[in-house]
Amino acid sequence: MSLRVLVTGGAGFIGSHLCDEMLERGHFVTVLDDMATGSRENLEKASTSRNFKLVVGDVCNAPLVDKLARKSDAVVHLAARCGLKLVIESPLRTVDVNVRGTEAVMGAATRYRCRTILASTSEVYGPATKTPWAEDDLITLGVPSKGRWADACSKALDEFLALALARERGLPATVVRLFNTVGPRQSARCGMVLPRFVRQAFADEPLTVYGDGTQTRSFCDVGDVVRAMLGILESDATIGEIYNLGNPQEVRILDLAREVIRKAGSSSPIRFVSFDEAYGAGFEEIPRRVPDISKLREAIGFEPRATLSEIVASVIESLRRHEYVA
Repeated sequence: MSLRVLVTGGAGFIGSHLCDEMLERGHFVTVLDDMATGSRENLEKASTSRNFKLVVGDVCNAPLVDKLARKSDAVVHLAARCGLKLVIESPLRTVDVNVRGTEAVMGAATRYRCRTILASTSEVYGPATKTPWAEDDLITLGVPSKGRWADACSKALDEFLALALARERGLPATVVRLFNTVGPRQSARCGMVLPRFVRQAFADEPLTVYGDGTQTRSFCDVGDVVRAMLGILESDATIGEIYNLGNPQEVRILDLAREVIRKAGSSSPIRFVSFDEAYGAGFEEIPRRVPDISKLREAIGFEPRATLSEIVASVIESLRRHEYVA
């Protein structure tokens, strides 16, 4: 069945891939994006479809959001401040978009009974040391004086709002906690590590590894993320639930840098930069970030398909062709 889907933040990295896949499946897609970090270039493929519409506007504009939601069957709320660098530089805007924007979207979705996915983040687990992280683990809120936790705390509030509306007002909503999604179209502008490494490797510049590089992350291909989101959207059994969405394959950042150099055929050295130098004094790093995806696996049979080696190769090839590195 064709759906009318509103995608906030749809001109961004994940959103644009989601739009492409939904259009391929015969859905009608409207994107709301202020283009702060998204781009029309990301929507080049989607814009060729008669079933696609782009609205340039602010997700905090409640009347605009209401107008678009009224014409929609489903809402995928991706609009948010993107990347640790931007969050640290502007925690006020982060809180504003995450709280007011989500309030506008969830309120409109509730009024019109839209099937809703709220994109949250693994940052909500905060500086917790237990890994892998499961959805029912306690979350640890970072101190408000540290700007990086603005995203985590405001997204946690978003989750409470979505689930409260699901329980008390019947909003058919699902919360998805994203873990380090990567792939073609991801920009280095916001400090995302993989496109930054690739850009540096292409220029034979030093790959800047923060700290000693032993911190780990778990990278999931955007194609796998999109496939899982659509599986969640199509399953009523996922309503009112929270799911980790990522790839449990864990890698040290230092090893990721070495893999990029090898696959790019680069002569770049590796340069270690302290976290304080990169992000300012007192920065708090998360030493390990790895999801437990057993709940999502049980719900929709999700299993990541792309390996880290395949992901790195696809990003290198994409940046060579399109240079999404501004």
